[in-house]
Amino acid sequence: METELKFDAIGVLDFDHWTDAKKFSYSPPLLGAEDIELKVEACGVCGSDIHAANGDWGRAYTPLAVGHEIIGKVTALGDNVDKTKFHLGDRVGVGAQINSCGDCVRCSRGRQQNCKDSTGTYLSVDKKNGFETQGGYASRIRANSGFVFRIPDGLDSNIVAPLMCGGITGFKPLLTGGVKEGSKVGVVGVGGIGHMTILFAKALGAEVTAISRSDRKKEDAEKLGADHFVATADKESLKSHAETLDLIVMTASSFSESDIDQTLSLLVAGGRAIFITAPPSNEKLTLTPFNMLLNEYHIGGSAIGSPQDIEYMLKLAAEKQIKPWVQTVDINEENVSDVWKKMVKGDVRYRYVLTGYDKYFK
Repeated sequence: METELKFDAIGVLDFDHWTDAKKFSYSPPLLGAEDIELKVEACGVCGSDIHAANGDWGRAYTPLAVGHEIIGKVTALGDNVDKTKFHLGDRVGVGAQINSCGDCVRCSRGRQQNCKDSTGTYLSVDKKNGFETQGGYASRIRANSGFVFRIPDGLDSNIVAPLMCGGITGFKPLLTGGVKEGSKVGVVGVGGIGHMTILFAKALGAEVTAISRSDRKKEDAEKLGADHFVATADKESLKSHAETLDLIVMTASSFSESDIDQTLSLLVAGGRAIFITAPPSNEKLTLTPFNMLLNEYHIGGSAIGSPQDIEYMLKLAAEKQIKPWVQTVDINEENVSDVWKKMVKGDVRYRYVLTGYDKYFK
């Protein structure tokens, strides 16, 4: 019976020992009329997984399975799901959000990602039923059909998985910034989200400058398509690229190791900087008012994208054959623990993707 159903997962049982990932089972919420259930086949390992698993964003509940870059096959459809759009066996993706209220002014304006009653794929509580959400390091997952996306045939599951959170997170600022052919875009951080942002900016026709602390990732940035490279530790490099960018997308995981005024000097007057940084909850971003005022800089944050944004991203990825750099790892307790430890050390180029779900979740 539905009430006796159990999903298997791997996650955190004790925040004090968060890198010791363990298997557990949980009872999913009832399949709602608008919901879709999918059997997970692949899941990217996002930096958000680390923040959530180690307690950076609070210790809300355990056990906790993270993972919101999910690709799988549809196994069940709620009664009211559009059966012309979704079918059993379809290959679909789920990102960082599985529901929104659907009624507020934000949702009505196509900003479901900003809904105050949004339900996150994990580390969230569904207000309809009180369910403490569990992510994609699991055998199956359920989500509102409005946040489930058909995956284009031309995209490999392991390659497309990171786009469901990291990809859209880097892509959204490019949409907000109006990036088009000839735009001059800087990307701070050649990492998980940063390398995907470079790929998308090039796909939109931008001239791209990769920005990192040292030259260590210069060769990778060039392989990704970056036209220029700035090492912020090199004052001459900074000076030679001053006032060359229309938009800067800041993808670093923290503000603590960067000089924001130094970074903003790369913008033209009136330029825009958009950060996707979601640091530990006690970290602050400090701005110099006169620097902002005299240069008319605009700075803001960006979360994920709306369902419409995600649909567009997937279409563009298929058309332009966007291929994030991934390292696949079979899911099991030992490998999840190992991947998390490597992520903390920065030992990844540039996205781990958990695979082998059929072998582990029998």
